[in-house]
Formats: sequence, C-alpha cells, structure tokens
Amino acid sequence: MALPNAYATYKNNQIKSATPGELTLMLYEGAIKFCNIAILGIEQNNIEKANNNIKKCRAIITELRATLNFDYPVAQDFENVYVYISQRLSEANIQKNKEILEEVLGHLRTMKDTWKEVMKVAR
Repeated sequence: MALPNAYATYKNNQIKSATPGELTLMLYEGAIKFCNIAILGIEQNNIEKANNNIKKCRAIITELRATLNFDYPVAQDFENVYVYISQRLSEANIQKNKEILEEVLGHLRTMKDTWKEVMKVAR
C-alpha cells in the first residue's frame, strides 16, 4: 500500500512545484496519453474505455482553453485550434472513429513539441 501513496505524493509534488509552462506541457502529455488510450479502446471494441478517455482528453483541451491570455494576439490562434480539436474529439466519440483520433493525436504532438521549443527559447 505504501508504494501507490508514495507515487501519488510524488506526482502531487511534481504538479505543485511546476512552472506554468511545465503545467501546460503536462496537460499536452495527458491529452496525448488519453487520446492513445481511446484509440486502444476503439481497437479493442471497448466503447466505454474509448468514451471515457475521449472525455478526459476533451476536458484537458477545455482547461487549455481556459488558460489562454487574450491580451496576446496568438491566443486567438490557439483558441481556434483548441475549438477544432474539441469538435473532432466529439465527432470521434460519436462515431468511435480511430482515424479522427489519430488526426487529433498528430495535432497534440505537434503542439506539445512546439511548446517544448518555446520553453527552451524562454529559458
């Protein structure tokens, strides 16, 4: 029992001590993880698994949208991408469509990689 609690404590401390940039990166990584699990759910014909993980991915996209600062013009570009991804996730969930999820996954990976580069430049 001690091991799961130690891991939970570690993850909690990791989140609490993260910078805003690192938190954004964690959100991208979480969205990618849940999108991959949703794809696996579809491949396994496990509708509940696919549905639950698509919803988790959408929740992360919603959180990313909530953090946008529209004082910067680029925020509108991010908003547009997040709205598109959210719509595609809804379509994928309704249709249980693996190809749509793979498209979303590609966008998420690109955004994560771009964010990592932004973090490097900002240092």
